[in-house]
Amino acid sequence: MGEDVTICACGYEVHEALKAADVLAEKGISAEVIDVYSVKPLDLPTLTRSIRNTGHVITCEEHSIIGGLGSAIAELLSTRCPVWMEMIGVKDRFGQSGTFPELLTAYELDCDAIVEAVDTLL
Repeated sequence: MGEDVTICACGYEVHEALKAADVLAEKGISAEVIDVYSVKPLDLPTLTRSIRNTGHVITCEEHSIIGGLGSAIAELLSTRCPVWMEMIGVKDRFGQSGTFPELLTAYELDCDAIVEAVDTLL
């Protein structure tokens, strides 16, 4: 259980979030990673408990941040526990081609982007 930040991730981003949690631990930052395998319905008790405990949340999804996991968590926060939040995901932009690792970096979906978002948030 993390003490500093909750990282809510889905799909492949769970892998990147776990890597980021290891990097953050080396920096003395305690992160709890939650695999949000279902956006509808959300596991409200688990998410609310963790986010209230840490006071900070990062959402990580490998698609648009509009109308996805980040939006669902933002709705949860607005009604149950307003805290600081950052969203990792594809910003409102057109797609491009490349290898999977290249695209993770180009769209700022990789471990480094998650660590940077946590640093910004905290």
